[in-house]
Amino acid sequence: MPAYYYVEPGVNQTTNATPGTENDSLFLAPGTAAQLILAFLKLSGKAAAATSLSGIVGRIKQWTTTASSGGTAITPAPAIPAFAAAKSTAGYSTSAVTSGTGGPLLKGIVSCGVSGTDVFQSQSPAFDDMPQAQPAATQSIDVFVSSGTASLNYELQAKIAE
Repeated sequence: MPAYYYVEPGVNQTTNATPGTENDSLFLAPGTAAQLILAFLKLSGKAAAATSLSGIVGRIKQWTTTASSGGTAITPAPAIPAFAAAKSTAGYSTSAVTSGTGGPLLKGIVSCGVSGTDVFQSQSPAFDDMPQAQPAATQSIDVFVSSGTASLNYELQAKIAE
């Protein structure tokens, strides 16, 4: 049975000030001893007093040669206290994540309204339909966020399996 971990920045993030421009907002990288599986990703728009409709898109991409780095580190939190510490690493930012190299390969899309929520999750308990990175691979799974409207607030929440 895999172990599950929450990866939650727990802060408001903001889409780019230039409409339609992506920010590499969250990265997940495997450790040396366990496969990384993105089991769940939630994107929530947090507009206040919105006067027009707009959307926020999170593109899930995988770097295949070099993993992303930088931003603010997040320690994946065990979903059950009995789980060992996560082998994977993570980080977030709306502007400071240094994107990896190689690819990227588009692995999925999650989108929501300016004040709505959408979820990307496994449709199979075997996780064979989810983005994965092998142990010790110099790869990462990143979430690139953009909107047709400038500077929209949102939050991300991920759950990984190892």
